[in-house]
Amino acid sequence: MANPFEPNRPQTPIAVSPDEAARLAGVGRTTLYAALAKGDLPSIKIGTRRLIRVDAIREWLARNETGPKA
Repeated sequence: MANPFEPNRPQTPIAVSPDEAARLAGVGRTTLYAALAKGDLPSIKIGTRRLIRVDAIREWLARNETGPKA
């Protein structure tokens, strides 16, 4: 099994800043911060830094997905 912490191997982040989360989700910062404020999108606070798990972004997008129009 390969070492997941190899220094030359690009790592996929497990958590990102709110600005990066908005970019990944394809939404504006205002929309993302509104979701954080409402509690729709969970985040992690470490010191002064706020992080959002990439999995949480995917789950948030899935919860807001709409089906085909009839």
